[in-house]
Amino acid sequence: MSYKNLEEKLQSVKNTAEMLRNSQIGAYVYPVVPSEFTNWRDEQQGWRNTCVLYDQSHHMVDIYVEGPDALKLLSYLTINSFKNFTVNKAKQFVPCSYDGYVIGDGILFYLEENKLLFVGRAPTANWIQFHAETGGYDVSIIRDDRSPSRPMGKPVTRISYRYQIQGPNAEQLIEKLNGGPLPEIKFFNMGHINLAGRQVRALRHGMAGAPGLEIWGPYAEGDEIRDAILEAGQEFGIVQVGSRAYATNTLESGWIPSPLPAIYTGEQMKPYREWLSDKSYEATGSIGGSFYSDNIEDYYMTPHSLGYGPFIKFDHDFIGREALEKMANEPQRKKVTFAWNSDDVMRIFRSMFEPGEVNYKYIDLPLSNYTSATYDRVMRDGKIVGFSMFSGYTFNDRTMISLGSVDPDVEIGDELVLVWGEEDGGSMKTTVERHQQTEIRVVVSPTPFSRMAREEYAGGWRVA
Repeated sequence: MSYKNLEEKLQSVKNTAEMLRNSQIGAYVYPVVPSEFTNWRDEQQGWRNTCVLYDQSHHMVDIYVEGPDALKLLSYLTINSFKNFTVNKAKQFVPCSYDGYVIGDGILFYLEENKLLFVGRAPTANWIQFHAETGGYDVSIIRDDRSPSRPMGKPVTRISYRYQIQGPNAEQLIEKLNGGPLPEIKFFNMGHINLAGRQVRALRHGMAGAPGLEIWGPYAEGDEIRDAILEAGQEFGIVQVGSRAYATNTLESGWIPSPLPAIYTGEQMKPYREWLSDKSYEATGSIGGSFYSDNIEDYYMTPHSLGYGPFIKFDHDFIGREALEKMANEPQRKKVTFAWNSDDVMRIFRSMFEPGEVNYKYIDLPLSNYTSATYDRVMRDGKIVGFSMFSGYTFNDRTMISLGSVDPDVEIGDELVLVWGEEDGGSMKTTVERHQQTEIRVVVSPTPFSRMAREEYAGGWRVA
């Protein structure tokens, strides 16, 4: 059935949580980039041991905001301070609802005066576009949507290619490409390097913990740039990372990529829900995991619980400020990594090889998420003390891990219980087979899980 907008669709169902729990959207697909270039185990080891090339050209939305009010608009939409934010800098961009709950996040690039670029998932791009179009701001936008999950043989183009070169050998490779020592580019600042006879714009970044650069330019030049990187990188052990392994680097580096956007309730949010299409990410996405509530607000996350508490600055007016000021002195959940007990994981796999016996929810490798936004219960003494929200396997550490959020009194080293699988044999999502819930022992561990990431990230990035 077709609806005028998300609000009308929500009014047609009895319960928003149930609608999302039984979404038929299917598995999340990282588009265009091959699933593996070699094998995902070697590709994971590449970012820890040598250097890797990530192709980020297709799975994110790019939205360009230009005009005299560009900074005014974007500052109003995020918890982050814009103090000292100038051309050739980038920052994490974290918008919240009027009630102080996270809508999404991504990276904001200050390209030139009055021109900025947001790169990230659809919920944040949609929020930016809505306010740009309806808020009376003197701005124009260009939206370059993520590539289709299933191109079905049709050509795919974007405005820009976007690559990252990361890993212990990345700096040596980049210097070779540049033809000499790199210009001094501070963390999350932008500059230029020479590459294949061109001046290429670069952001100092580090998804896997080790130093590296994110580079971008006109999409038509992407093949030539990639070929030059791969040729120069042979002596440094460069590894191309496919979409299957790419999705797991965040497990080691500590970013929770897909909390449920907190937009489904509240009168102040109603105009936005009326603006959103009934085919939007928010209308078609799914929630899953062992946590069940019929109150959709129970799935909303504060900035603190996702590790963004230190980003909140009350030096500017922004949506959600009043609510976050009230939360400021309250105990808050915190972001952690969960290391899964290997014996419990093997028991779950073993159930797949026991005909006639009860099977548990399949754990896909290397990324085990089967829903847009995951909420698995984490328990202590029969009480929920947090959520596991993004899970998978790291060959680098030979363990299953997940990122999540726990109550403030939970400490590093505590052993908790993660409930794996859904209630009553599982929801009607296409990614869910009939199964039985079970328990997995987990040890609360640091975030980032990778020691290199903890020690190398600058300024508390993903660590605070």
